[in-house]
Amino acid sequence: MVNLRVIVADDHPFVLLGVRSALAAHGDITIAGEAASPSVLIDLLRRVACDVLVTDLTMPEVTGPAEDGLRLIRRLRRDWPALRIVVLTSLTHTAILRSVVSDGAVSMLNKTEPMDELVAAIRSASAGQTHISRSILEALAGLDSEPDGMLQMRNLSPRELEVIGMFAQGLSISEIAQALGRDVRTVSRQKRFAMTKLGIANDPGLFAFVRAHGSF
Repeated sequence: MVNLRVIVADDHPFVLLGVRSALAAHGDITIAGEAASPSVLIDLLRRVACDVLVTDLTMPEVTGPAEDGLRLIRRLRRDWPALRIVVLTSLTHTAILRSVVSDGAVSMLNKTEPMDELVAAIRSASAGQTHISRSILEALAGLDSEPDGMLQMRNLSPRELEVIGMFAQGLSISEIAQALGRDVRTVSRQKRFAMTKLGIANDPGLFAFVRAHGSF
C-alpha cells in the first residue's frame, strides 16, 4: 500500500481537526505536518517530505501583512513544482477560483464538501489528476453571468470603490483617511460595507479579489 504524505494548512483549528480526523481513518494517508499560516507552511515544506498539500487559500500571518492567496499558490508551484496541491476554500468569487485553477492548483474543493470528497481529491491529486468539486464547477460555470466581478463591484458606491482601491494598494486606514480628508471611522466603515457587499470576510480575501480582477 502506497503511503501518501500530506501536509494540511489552515488557520482555523476546527478545520485542521476535521481534516485530521477524516484522514486518520485511511491507512494509506499520513499527515506529515500542519501549518496555520503561510510562513509556517513554507518552513514546513522546506523540512518535511510531502506528496500532497491540502491548503486554505486565505491564511493571515500572525504578524505583518497577510499573504495573498494567489501569490502563495504561485510561490508553491514555483518552488515545489512536483508538489500536488488541493485547495480547500470557502471563497466563491468566480474570478479568484478561475485564477487559482489556471495557476496550477491541481484540485479544488469548497469547505462545505463532505470529507470523503477531500480524501478522493488527495488520491486523485497524488496521481496527477484534477479533482474539482461540484460547487466549484458550478461557481466557475457562472463566469458568463458575472464577468470579471463587475456585478459585485457595481454594488459599491464611488467612495467605497475609492477606499477599497487605496487599501489594496497598501495604504492603511489612517493613511487613506488622511489622503481623502475623511474621518478614520468613516473610512473604516466604508471599507467594511464594501467587503460585505463583495461577500468578502477578511483582508486576505479582499487582496485576492483585487488581484484577480485588477485595479478598480
